[in-house]
Formats: sequence, C-alpha cells, structure tokens
Amino acid sequence: MSALGGLRLTVVGPLPPPAGGMANQTRQLVELLGRCGADVQLVQTNAPYRPSWVSRLPVVRAGFRLLPYLVRLWRAAGRSDLFHVMANSGWSWHLFAAPAVRVAAARGVPVVVNYRGGEAAAFLARSHRSVRRTMSLAKVVAVPSGFLREVFARHGIAAEVVPNVVDLERFHPPETARPRAAHLVVTRNLEPIYDNATAIRALAFVRNRVPDAQLTIAGTGPDLASLRALAVELGIGEAVEFAGRLDRDAVAALYRRADIALNPSTVDNMPNSVLEALASGVPVVSTDVGGIPHIVQDGTTALLVPPRDPAAMARAVLRLLDNPREAEQLAAAGLASVDRYTWPRVLPVLADAYARAAGQP
Repeated sequence: MSALGGLRLTVVGPLPPPAGGMANQTRQLVELLGRCGADVQLVQTNAPYRPSWVSRLPVVRAGFRLLPYLVRLWRAAGRSDLFHVMANSGWSWHLFAAPAVRVAAARGVPVVVNYRGGEAAAFLARSHRSVRRTMSLAKVVAVPSGFLREVFARHGIAAEVVPNVVDLERFHPPETARPRAAHLVVTRNLEPIYDNATAIRALAFVRNRVPDAQLTIAGTGPDLASLRALAVELGIGEAVEFAGRLDRDAVAALYRRADIALNPSTVDNMPNSVLEALASGVPVVSTDVGGIPHIVQDGTTALLVPPRDPAAMARAVLRLLDNPREAEQLAAAGLASVDRYTWPRVLPVLADAYARAAGQP
C-alpha cells in the first residue's frame, strides 16, 4: 500500500517497555505507516536515560530526559512535513505532548494531536485552559472514541474520531476449539485505576461455584505486592498467576488459552486489551466505565458490570460458564465487531486527517 507515499512524518510517542496501550499503539502505528509508503521517523518520549544511573534520581532525571528530547524534536521538525503527536493526560501531556506541539508550531510544521487516555475528563477539568491553548496550535485533534470526543466538546475543543487499530494477524481465535474450562485473564497493568483487586475478588466468588477456576493477570506495576497479598488473604493464592510483562505474541497466545477476558478498570477510553480479546474470540466481561459502552454493546458483544463490584463481575462470569451457547454467541459477535478497527478501515480516516492537516485538497 502506498497511500502515504512520500509523506515525511514524525511520530512522537512512547515505546514498550512498559507495554502499555499507548506504547503498543505507537509502535504499531510506526510499523503500519512505514508499510504504506510514509517516511517515518520516531521521537520516543520514554527513551532510556543516558547515563543509566540518572534514572535513580527522581528530580534530576527529568532534565536529563527533557533536554535531549527537545533537541530531537527540533531536529525532526526540520525534516518533516507533519507531526503526529501521541498524547495522554497529566504530566505526560505537560512534559512531552505539549512541547512537541509547540516545537512543531514554532518551526511551521502542522500537527495532528492524537489524544487518548480514560482520565481525560478529570485532567481537562483541572487544566483545560492551558490544554486548549496548546491544542489551538494543532491542525487536527484526533481521539480514539466518541467518548473522548464528547469529553473534549464539553471543554470547547473540537475533536474527531480516529480509532485504535487491532492487529488481526496477531490476535485471532485458536485454530482448534478451546477445551471448556474456567480460565479468566486480565491484561492490564497493576495500577489502581485498573482495579485488578476486583478481578481477584470476583474469582473468589466464582470459585465458590467452580472450584477449579483460575485467573492469569498479565502486567506489571506498583500494586503487585498488595494484589498477591489479597489473593492469599482470600485463600486463592494458588489460583492466581501473575504473569508479569508479556510481549504482543505472548499476550495473543494467552488470549487463545482463555475462556473469559475481564476488564475491571475504573477509568477507561478505548482499551486495546478489550479489542484484542474480542479479536481473539474471547467473551469479555468489563466494567461499563468511560468509553467502554462506545465500543461494545452489553449483552451483544460483551457483558458490562458496574465498577468496583466483584459480585456483579462474578455473576457475569458464572452466567457465561453456565451458558456455553451464550458465551459462544457473545464471542462471535465481538469478533465480528472488531472489523471496524482493522488497518484497512482506519487508514483512510487517518490519511484524510493527515491531508487536511497538511493543507492538501
């Protein structure tokens, strides 16, 4: 494909590790754009510290990363027709996205800001004035879901939807039918907003009825020790596997061994984990927060439950375990629904945004 042939494009964003949603999307986007003929250079926002010992100095390390980052942005702008800035809430916005937008604007390079993150509502409530000033320098503000578009509209910022991309070559159902079991998986980092504790508590409820039910949690983060302790406290320590950080292929293989994917987050936008589970033919039980109801329909492509409600999550899991036919129908409908998030469907939308940002007819 050469839809973007000749475009000199700078993508600004993080790369794994850690393997979070935005880092994975950045890496995937760079790969896909290159295949479509764009001349892509990446300015990595989480490049390793040089020298490495600086990472142990909390305040000093910010300067060691920021100054080289600004130099890379300035040089990249001199070789670019367009900047694509991956953006998130909080300090990530102030330290990385906003400087990228302003450097590009100072050098006369048009910018597409690709903003994501389920905490946008709270962040904009605190910082909407400064964010709006910076956003006014962008030619296009793109968000992955209708949920974020509504959040931005409430603060006077016009945004358009460019969905996340799911890789169906990597994430797909197993070639042979899964053996019927009760293997639950969560693929979110071990951080408070993802509320993995609710998934563990839900497993405890499920095991009262299905004693051999198991849970695998793939991710890393500061909550690891407390989550391990919770599993032991509930008497299910041997039933919870903390798989740690997995690469994309290992996550895809995990989904192909799963019976149900859980998403217990308290804040969310358009999580890749949910899209990848759907693409893998795994029925999904998720909280109904943020943008989740924009990408799945309760009772049709997933089961949605209130956040921080382990009993409700457990009831949804047991419903699927007790009704294999319903689980199969849910999984099939979820698999069909992810077609709109494939690269052939997203590429024309993104190419149109690039053309308008660059002032092309």
